[in-house]
Amino acid sequence: MAEEMKVHSSSGNVFADLGLPNPDELLIKAELAHQISELISERQLSPTEAEKLLGIDGPNISALMRGKLSDFSTERLFSFLNALGSNVEIRIAHSQPNVQAQTRIVVA
Repeated sequence: MAEEMKVHSSSGNVFADLGLPNPDELLIKAELAHQISELISERQLSPTEAEKLLGIDGPNISALMRGKLSDFSTERLFSFLNALGSNVEIRIAHSQPNVQAQTRIVVA
């Protein structure tokens, strides 16, 4: 007889679901790194070209592309997006009372 599998609904933030500290920051950094990785791939940049453009060395490019983000601040990830030709816009939108406010990345 098959064992019953328990399924839990996601909060929308895997880092929160895993109980990690600072889940909103982790999600933002992951989404920014994903966009950086996508831009590097779209532009078909070699690792050397990416290093020069972003001003970081090979091991840091590798860490960034693999999602090892503890050494990167959000601001630094913003600067990488700028170096890759993307504008970064921060918009503050007021939430309704009694509705949990959230931080998210919107790619336009």
